[in-house]
Amino acid sequence: MPLLPTDILIAGQWRRGAGEPVDTVDPATGRVLATVHSASAAEVGEAAEAAARAVADPAWRDLLAHERARLLHRIAELTEEAAPELAAVQTADTGKTLTETRALALSAAGTFRYMAAALETAEDAVTPSRGPYVTMSVHEPIGVVGAINPWNSPVASDAQKIAPALAAGNAVLLKPAAWTPLVSLALGRLITRALDEFGLPTALLSVLPGSGRIVGDALVRHPLVARIGFTGGTETGRSIAAIAGEKLVPASLELGGKSPTIVRADADIEQALAGVLFGIFSSSGQSCIAGSRLFVAREIYDTFVGELVERVRTLRVGPGTDPSTQVGPLVHHRHRDAVAAYVDLARSEGARVLCGGSAPTGERYQDGAYYLPTVLDGLANTSRTCREEIFGPVLVALPYDDEDDLVRQANDSVYGLACGIWTRDLRAAWRIARRIEAGTVWINTYKQFSAATPFSGWKDSGLGTEKGRDAIRAYQRQKSLYWGTADTPLPWAG
Repeated sequence: MPLLPTDILIAGQWRRGAGEPVDTVDPATGRVLATVHSASAAEVGEAAEAAARAVADPAWRDLLAHERARLLHRIAELTEEAAPELAAVQTADTGKTLTETRALALSAAGTFRYMAAALETAEDAVTPSRGPYVTMSVHEPIGVVGAINPWNSPVASDAQKIAPALAAGNAVLLKPAAWTPLVSLALGRLITRALDEFGLPTALLSVLPGSGRIVGDALVRHPLVARIGFTGGTETGRSIAAIAGEKLVPASLELGGKSPTIVRADADIEQALAGVLFGIFSSSGQSCIAGSRLFVAREIYDTFVGELVERVRTLRVGPGTDPSTQVGPLVHHRHRDAVAAYVDLARSEGARVLCGGSAPTGERYQDGAYYLPTVLDGLANTSRTCREEIFGPVLVALPYDDEDDLVRQANDSVYGLACGIWTRDLRAAWRIARRIEAGTVWINTYKQFSAATPFSGWKDSGLGTEKGRDAIRAYQRQKSLYWGTADTPLPWAG
């Protein structure tokens, strides 16, 4: 295990935060990994003011696009080289398996690399003129960007905001989740190293751990923060949107989900079983796009769900450091208790617990935040268990009768983030995918991502888009220029 970072990054300087101390805990053992002193509200202000100066510094302001791309490529190289260390830190801090955290670190590197390529090939437009002038559209940085990320996939989420924001020419104030700040701080060290190598202001990035109540609120409300990117819970997203509206600044919000996974009677059953298991139980269900509502055609419902339950019982639960582990601990004991409370709610609503439904027993699990992979049925889609985001390894199975019934139930949710469809009939897949109210639909796969493909949520699942070529433009302002070409003065009747 590498030395865990405990200083925080304020305006390009590493030092102990002046805010409250927060213990980061290994959820597999319950042991304290490190104590990080949060940023204070005053330090958020200090970071914002330094970031504004850094954005205006000619060394950064006048850097050509291909030179900013070189910086992003260098960050990608450093992140890729440090992937084993980043993975170890994130597994210790979040409980995720090393296989997953290594993939997340490499995904972060890939995001920086993709944004570098997108930046180098981005073009402004000469627009059709309607008179004796030449018109064009150019894009300029917004300035200081606030990025607030959750605890479930920190390093990949960080890259999805930092990379396009830097590519666009901004500075970034990053607030990682209070429970899991360590890998964000480790990534911050790599980025400041790259900035320093290029002779650029290190105040272009601050990493400011702490509570949403203090650090998040100070960041969102600061007058110099001209754009906000948030990933997290829907209610917090609403509050941030209200503040952004008062300030008249743009905000992108990637929020919650209660995503349907659909198994048609003609599906490849082996592929569907593996996909459903991966969609809900990878990351221990702690994913906004987890396939937490399973809709199965009634004619195969009993057979499919029965086989699924048998396979769930064989999933290996354990610490993320064990190479054989498939389902790690939940991020925190308090979160494990919240997931358990939802399963108790399901029982009170009349659910049958087909497997799981409790914490595992035994010495290996007694100090960790573990919860068994759980499958429920017997509930209506209108139950709270089917409507509220549990964010844990809990799957609710429901039968459907026909396509109209399926679409009606799948769309009967305040959320619209993702969906999975398992079928051999590509025409049916197309019809259903177009009718489902969600930002992402996977067909005969699940939980696959590309930095090149936009990601967004509908309804209460969010506002705005991340990833894709347009991610850079989302962190810029558009300006129109008119070049007069007439030989005569403008007509004026004054």
